[in-house]
Amino acid sequence: MNEPAAFEGLLRELAPRVVAVLVRRYGGFDACEDAVQEALLAAVRQWPDEGVPANPMGWLVTTASRRLIELWRNESARRRREEVVAAQPEPEPAPGVDDTLTLLMLCAHPSLTPASQVPLTLRAVGGLTTAEIARAFLVPEATIAQRVSRAKQRIRASGAEFRLPPEAERSERLGAVLHVLYLVFNEGYTASSGETLQRVELSEEAIRLTRQLHELVPGDGEVAGLLALMLLTDARRPARARDDGTLVPLAEQDRSRWNAAAIAEGTQLLTRTLERAPIGPYQLQAAIAAVHDEAASVEDTDWRQILTLYDLLEAVAPGPMVTLNRVVAVAMVHGPERGLAELAEAESDRALAGHHRVDAVRAHLLELAGDAESAREHYRRAARRTLSLPERRYLESRAAR
Repeated sequence: MNEPAAFEGLLRELAPRVVAVLVRRYGGFDACEDAVQEALLAAVRQWPDEGVPANPMGWLVTTASRRLIELWRNESARRRREEVVAAQPEPEPAPGVDDTLTLLMLCAHPSLTPASQVPLTLRAVGGLTTAEIARAFLVPEATIAQRVSRAKQRIRASGAEFRLPPEAERSERLGAVLHVLYLVFNEGYTASSGETLQRVELSEEAIRLTRQLHELVPGDGEVAGLLALMLLTDARRPARARDDGTLVPLAEQDRSRWNAAAIAEGTQLLTRTLERAPIGPYQLQAAIAAVHDEAASVEDTDWRQILTLYDLLEAVAPGPMVTLNRVVAVAMVHGPERGLAELAEAESDRALAGHHRVDAVRAHLLELAGDAESAREHYRRAARRTLSLPERRYLESRAAR
């Protein structure tokens, strides 16, 4: 249990519960979250040599509480508050279930942008340090620290309290939580920039947090749908890149390397939730992933079913990437010329204007149509526009061949 990997996993599991205990007990989300981060860092320094305490939760709560008192001791205006806190008995761990959900919803507060929600959630709920988040997103540590700091200031200025939002707001707030986890997973599965195709630590953290959320609200179909989507998508990760890091497209992947256990779990989860919950966009995306995963080969893929699912998804949750993916499905069912015609129409969406994926899809469809010269031109254009080096190398290789 004293191996770093073992206690780091324990720390990430306990982090939201410790934050919740302190915020519920003392108030002041920003100060409590900072104190917990310092307690987590203290554990990382001490536990490898001293061993994991018999009660790690209590150790973290005590250490973070002491840090809070130190912070308040340094502020003369808060001396009275320090005396009240110091006189109180050591807090008992608060119930983890509701508090973790409350913390997730606080980090997805409507006053915050996704750019702030993501690092705040990874810090407060995921237990990642500012440095870890900065490395994952390839930005300076100071940038992440500033985003987290501003997010906590906005939460404080909004007057938000540490409690579940009213029932009328809960569904919308839960949707924001799911969106944050979806963004984290996508960035981990296909990094938007940099030298590596995937940032495994981010996709794994997104799956872990979504599992935790599913345990908290097991009856929510979209939470189950998002978890199924992540499992079914991440199952392909072992086959997505060659040893040199080169991207392998879905059609060329060795399907024997896919994670069969993750596919089975995701499919079972999706089947259960489709039977009992209203259909939502994450469930539809998971269903599309399941159709791909269940095909023994690319030739066996049921593209008509995928197109039907994309039609439903476009009706339920339209968006530029949904439109682009549907164009590919149209081409696979009705031919590349039909796909190219729909792609030309889709380009009128300003969100797709200049996006490298438009050029990549057009190049692919032109290649299918037998227009090699035009396909080469658009592969090269897509390669120039992407910020991902593995994706750029893949697109250049397609152009070359």
